[in-house]
Amino acid sequence: MQKKILLLSGYDAKSHKLWRERLVSLLPEYQWTQLTLPPRNFNWRIRSNSLQWASTQRKTLCGDYDLLLTTSMVDLSSLRGLVPELCRLPTAIYFHENQFAYPPNKQAEKNIEPILVPIYAALCADTLIFNSEYNRNTFLEGAKNLFKKLPDKLPKEVLEKFENNRIIPVPAENPGKVKHTSSTNQINVVWNHRWEYDKGPERLMRLIAEIDERRLPICFHIVGEQFRETPRVFEDIQLKLSSHSKRLSMEPGTFGYISNHFEYYSLLQKSDVVLSTALHDFQGLAVQEACLAGCSPLTPNALAYPEYIPTNCMYTNIDDEKLQTSEIITMLIKLLELKQRNFALPQVDLKHYTGKFLKDKYNQLIQELSASKG
Repeated sequence: MQKKILLLSGYDAKSHKLWRERLVSLLPEYQWTQLTLPPRNFNWRIRSNSLQWASTQRKTLCGDYDLLLTTSMVDLSSLRGLVPELCRLPTAIYFHENQFAYPPNKQAEKNIEPILVPIYAALCADTLIFNSEYNRNTFLEGAKNLFKKLPDKLPKEVLEKFENNRIIPVPAENPGKVKHTSSTNQINVVWNHRWEYDKGPERLMRLIAEIDERRLPICFHIVGEQFRETPRVFEDIQLKLSSHSKRLSMEPGTFGYISNHFEYYSLLQKSDVVLSTALHDFQGLAVQEACLAGCSPLTPNALAYPEYIPTNCMYTNIDDEKLQTSEIITMLIKLLELKQRNFALPQVDLKHYTGKFLKDKYNQLIQELSASKG
């Protein structure tokens, strides 16, 4: 009999949507019922999704399912209180990220809800799934430290609830490597992250300014998801890149979000290097897919990157901005010299992050969970 799965995404941001859609596509042998909410009004959404669904989707929530799979943004503890029928389902929570490892900002300091909601949800679940060791370790350490700050001590058994966990990454799409003949006089670098402060645009700006000052033949393609409010530094980056390409008589790089799927992957295939300046990255899906398209990675030696990026492709993650910029430029120059001599740039084999290799892990998870029903 076909197993029935209820899948809930309480804040269906791009990475959450990708995981959800790719998971359903990977495992068509199951019957999926999905409920999602748009990724806006974050603080309100993460705390109210239980009320929203319980008020408008009760019939769907009370259906006949074999297991429940949610993202960590779902207020599961409240939802189970409002819809007690869900308590009978074996439940797994998928963590794309955790608030403990985000760079601090004023809003986060004032609001503890985004931290507590996933913790309460995790205490209700049978198993936790993380997309990387970095995500798992920072969540467990963050929860441990938070519990120490509570006025009343909690028994150690509370933390032990989190021990039933596993790591299964978001499946990366493999666009394949296409051999392109591009000019050896310059190197093409793609920066393909969300246009937000936590992806290090200030670090990127310092790097581009130094490259322009030294007149290095490095072409940047700044692409990625954008939102209503974008850090103003991207305006400075665009102006500097325009000036840089004119001074060196280079073709200007791509600047802005590429909505067309094939155009985006074509750009990755034509680029030489994928650069990360991120202050946080829990998996680095954008970097992984660029590597699968043939790019040589250049990332900080921190966050989730050491789990799959070779040491010689990572720069030192230090507070000294000048030294860090200098190190990145030195590494880019070495890659440029390799290209000028027609040598292959460093490659990373990340096929084990693709759906083809992860399907069995997700299938095993579902089989084990559904077997525990009853």
